[in-house]
Amino acid sequence: MQQRKLGSSGPVTSAIGLGCMGMSEFYGDSDDAASLRTLARALELGVSLFDTADTYGLGRNEALLGRFIAEGGAARRAQMVLATKFGIVRAEGSYERRIDNSPAYLRHACEDSLRRLGVEQIDLYYCHRRDPAVPIEEVVGVLGELVRAGKVGAIGLSEVSEDTLRRAHAVHPVAALQSELSLWSRAPENGMLAACAELGTAFVAYSPLGRAFLTGTLQVEQLAGNDFRRNNPRFTGAAGESNRQLVAALAEFAAARGITSSQVALAWLLCKYPQVIPIPGTRRIAWLESNVAAVDVQLAPQELAQLDALFDPGRVAGARYPDAGFVGMETR
Repeated sequence: MQQRKLGSSGPVTSAIGLGCMGMSEFYGDSDDAASLRTLARALELGVSLFDTADTYGLGRNEALLGRFIAEGGAARRAQMVLATKFGIVRAEGSYERRIDNSPAYLRHACEDSLRRLGVEQIDLYYCHRRDPAVPIEEVVGVLGELVRAGKVGAIGLSEVSEDTLRRAHAVHPVAALQSELSLWSRAPENGMLAACAELGTAFVAYSPLGRAFLTGTLQVEQLAGNDFRRNNPRFTGAAGESNRQLVAALAEFAAARGITSSQVALAWLLCKYPQVIPIPGTRRIAWLESNVAAVDVQLAPQELAQLDALFDPGRVAGARYPDAGFVGMETR
């Protein structure tokens, strides 16, 4: 597996990571046994970056990873770069959320994550969403204390503005900035990717396959009733129909090269941006293996330009989240 570095202050990790959110919530019913098999296969394929958060399944996703680590012991833990997050507070069964960045909550959340993961140190700890009432300098100051205490290896931010990133980095090196980035979510190209490159901050791209929409295999009407994509503005109605035309064109592009649409979407990120680490999520080994194979796909400059034109932001219909999903985000 190719390697990339989590910024100048973070560890080296695999060029593609694994987003674990969907193993415990949001994408239909969970299957822990299947997820554990997928986690094991990811390690076999050379994936080392595993991304979770305390809000995923309200702690159940961290506990799942903790179980996986415990079953493999110290040797398994040594192969993994664990990333988790704090800041989103939700009730069981609710998508609505509030944001808490207070120092007391941060310290308590870190201890809870360490306990659920069953580790002594979180390799990369993100502020998941921002509470504007708490200065970012104060948040990063507490994160820096956790680094010095050995409880956190490196710090990250998620879905913040360029100004927030720069202010934070002035207090403590920010190893990674995590935001949505894909062929159909390209806002970070408007300054954030350049800022990350300047500061030596890795960019971790979540939902690089557009929550599976870009794979061309998703049938919205067949999704489980508790799958949040049923209410995503880009998946439904006139916006969904318009976006399906883009995905059909992507499928033609991929077929002409003998690869899958998902491999094209991931290769576009990997070939275009050397500081980007995509973290596609999946519970299925077959999709995992297909995603990892994208590391070996090379796209020529003219192919990247063709994809840029096909997925010009003006051609993508609908917001990337319902209104509740934008709580705590400094980006749209």
